[in-house]
Amino acid sequence: MKPFVTIVLVLCIYLSGSDSAGLMKKSVIFPTKTATSFVKLNAAAFSDLTAFTVCLRAASEENRDYTLFSYAVHRSNNELLIWQKTNAQLDLYLGTVVGSFFLPKMDAWLRHICVSWESQKGEITAWVNGRRSLRKVGGLDRVVKSGGQFFLGQEQDSVGGDFDIKQSFVGEVTDVNMWDRVLKPNEIELISQGCYNFGGNIIDWGSTTFTTGGNVKIEDNNDCTF
Repeated sequence: MKPFVTIVLVLCIYLSGSDSAGLMKKSVIFPTKTATSFVKLNAAAFSDLTAFTVCLRAASEENRDYTLFSYAVHRSNNELLIWQKTNAQLDLYLGTVVGSFFLPKMDAWLRHICVSWESQKGEITAWVNGRRSLRKVGGLDRVVKSGGQFFLGQEQDSVGGDFDIKQSFVGEVTDVNMWDRVLKPNEIELISQGCYNFGGNIIDWGSTTFTTGGNVKIEDNNDCTF
């Protein structure tokens, strides 16, 4: 009798509109400009924030304004928004613009971006590939309200919706993490190399569940540099 061989095929399917597990070693690709393509990140519950660090890696060749990271709550669509402008300016919104940084222009090369803020001194810092910007002051004594929704690919003009095709992200994004504190410089340097094993305590790219909509591609990503 010939041996019976069982072949098991494991197929990972990311269904639009359904929650999926984390994105460890995965990249999200938004191929085209749309008002329907998004990734919603189901972040851990948190209290109102007086500090945070958001980090991600992204690449885009779009020559226009677009969103990198959108958090909206009731009555504040831009409660926390990281916004890329055509002139290479990166804006942080905490309801309104509280800090702007002129950084190297986005292009086809994946870059690691972090933005940190704390309320007591209003200190805002941007990082690109582990290098720190000058510090700026904004959002003094403010809090970031809890109870909202986090989106990649679209800027929310109401909580979870009212997307505008002209503000959508086209490109690749990965390693999105968020902490409820300002990370130390050595932590950001390590994270920037793509090899940091501990994700954020609010958003953890490796374990936070997510929902996709529209034309979103999820691909393997093994970009650790050592």
